[in-house]
Amino acid sequence: MANINIKKREIECKIVYYGPGRSGKTTNLEYIFKSYKNYVSGEMISIKTEGDRTLFFDFLPIGLGTIKGYDVRVQLYTVPGQVQYTSTRRLVLKEVDGIVFVADSLKVRREKNMQSLKDLQNNLKGYDLSIFKVPLVLQYNKRDLSKQGIPLMHSELMEKELNSQLKVPSFQASAITGQGVGVTLKECLMLTLKSIRKQLKTVK
Repeated sequence: MANINIKKREIECKIVYYGPGRSGKTTNLEYIFKSYKNYVSGEMISIKTEGDRTLFFDFLPIGLGTIKGYDVRVQLYTVPGQVQYTSTRRLVLKEVDGIVFVADSLKVRREKNMQSLKDLQNNLKGYDLSIFKVPLVLQYNKRDLSKQGIPLMHSELMEKELNSQLKVPSFQASAITGQGVGVTLKECLMLTLKSIRKQLKTVK
């Protein structure tokens, strides 16, 4: 649940980029940090693990307005995707308000995507959260690689395998070029802020 500071009239929420290793979570955040400087507060912090990284920084959703007079601050996080860092992924998901699941479009990563989505579902259960109720957006990343002749899954297949039950917004993207990065984040922000508005109804 978002951290609501009634005295300061501030809301701090957390959006996590989740997905298998090397799917493009870090590249998403690096592109956002570089391209949306006016929205960024402070520096990007990188916690390195062997062969993977966890990144986070504050993001100010300027233009989306306040919520019932509260200023909004968003923290964007990535999780390390490699299998051995399951405890770190679980920790980063604590008090999550919205999730972007970054799926890898490479054909060879098909099983990794499904395993990671199942991992997300299990880790959310550990916090008594349902993957069907948390604000969630899917991103099918690396679509630009088709121009290089690299075998990719059809987006229709990815939609069927990853989103047939969830039925959440999904976007094709290339985190390297920035295609789809902004719209993915904007959609997740809108869903997250909509959820927070409901939470505020219970705050006196």
